[in-house]
Amino acid sequence: MSRPTIHAPERGDARTRLLDAARDLIRERGYAGTSIDDLCRSAGVSKGAFFHHFAHKLALGVAAAWHWAETTTAFFAAAPYHAPADPLDRVLAYIAFRRSIIAGPIPGFVCLVGTLASEVYVTGPAIRDAAALSIFGHAATLEADIAAAMAERSIASPEPASLARYFQVALQGGFILAKAGNEAALAREALDHLDRYIRLLFNLPLETRHAATH
Repeated sequence: MSRPTIHAPERGDARTRLLDAARDLIRERGYAGTSIDDLCRSAGVSKGAFFHHFAHKLALGVAAAWHWAETTTAFFAAAPYHAPADPLDRVLAYIAFRRSIIAGPIPGFVCLVGTLASEVYVTGPAIRDAAALSIFGHAATLEADIAAAMAERSIASPEPASLARYFQVALQGGFILAKAGNEAALAREALDHLDRYIRLLFNLPLETRHAATH
């Protein structure tokens, strides 16, 4: 998952500031490249404050994944793609919304939990598992709309849960390509292909597919 970095007007308590610092620094530098000193400096807290809230960096990583899940759940729940009455329109609006928030510097739109999972899936299983709950949990929020759209149009396969997970393949893969190529347009391109695939799957007219990609 990804969302724009939203900075609250108030600095908040030390724990929240450390989690927000982790969100930003890990997306920019990676988990291994972010030190406790970096986190404390960015959050404006002492090392004593860090260890008051987190026993070690691993604990901070797990908490950061949970913090990401909590804040992104609220962010996407309030997003405008839920508004259309037709479930297929909601699915397509979701893709369009995800594309629209791929803007600005790359660290500001890539996914924290995707970054964590790819980096520490062997060395930090507790972080990996927390990241997985966030990634798969967000994918599951699309299942009902996908299932309803398939039922209304008599589309028999793939399974809605599998297709919802494929959205994450396009998103997370797009983020990796954007990092590799140092170009945000590569992530948007991945979503353009996802949009075309969904329109083909649901037998939408070519004119509609063409209009939606421009």
